[in-house]
Amino acid sequence: MTAASLSAVVADESHEENPWARAWRRLKRRKGAMAGLVVVSLFVLLAFFAPLVAPYDPVATSWSAVRKAPSWAHWMGTDEVGRDILSRVIWGSRASLSAGLVSVGIALGVGVPLGLLAGYGGGWIDSVLSRIVDAMLAVPFLILAIALAAFLGPSLGNAMIAIGVTATPIFVRLTRGQTLAAKVEDYVEAARAVGNPHWRIALRHVLPNIVPPLLVQASLAIAGAIIAEAALSFLGLGQQPPAPSWGSMLNSAQRFIAQAPWMAFWPGFAIFFAVLAFNLLGDGLRDALDPRHR
Repeated sequence: MTAASLSAVVADESHEENPWARAWRRLKRRKGAMAGLVVVSLFVLLAFFAPLVAPYDPVATSWSAVRKAPSWAHWMGTDEVGRDILSRVIWGSRASLSAGLVSVGIALGVGVPLGLLAGYGGGWIDSVLSRIVDAMLAVPFLILAIALAAFLGPSLGNAMIAIGVTATPIFVRLTRGQTLAAKVEDYVEAARAVGNPHWRIALRHVLPNIVPPLLVQASLAIAGAIIAEAALSFLGLGQQPPAPSWGSMLNSAQRFIAQAPWMAFWPGFAIFFAVLAFNLLGDGLRDALDPRHR
């Protein structure tokens, strides 16, 4: 090898792109994923700055403005007791996004350690955890979430716990499968050969290499959690009135769908675009984080 070619190789290695930077570059090339990221960012900003952005108090009633159509005073109209729908949609984004993030955080916090333990440890631990996961996955997601929320009691916090527990088996199974594939790789065998303890191998060598699929699944699970929270609030098991929630707004609107269709349109519109944005972002992350993709 000549000196010029050797220097070129050294320069290429020194300027090797960081894997996360490469994933971001791939993500930016996907218009759908970037559109989803923009919409998700918009909802997050609306939820965070709701006290500053909302034009009215979301729980303030006005009997002189009952079921008013959209106008300059109320851009999205008013509901059955004269509350501004735009303000309630903005404040309702807090409940929906909080439910999505917190419930998925619960599922990750419980499911990833259990899946890592089952996949790396194997044996009877794997058998027991796998049978429990199979039993939970045999029950439809929303049915199990409704049962747990009804058992815990109607509130937003209990709805988050119910959704998080219901989503946990998905992350247990995904983590277990990824761990089974990763623990037979050469770098894990090398770490085991030099005498690393099992806990260090699992946490320092296996876990960091299974994070990308977990991130993708988390982004998709947030979309499912938003739908689940809206369903629980619609049934009276989530956010309790008069606190705003997209699901409870739909519940109130069903009685006035013929007289005031805007009461149902705007919260439904918000749910649709929030879920679509997270799904688009999840699809983009799946492609961007796949090392086999070129």
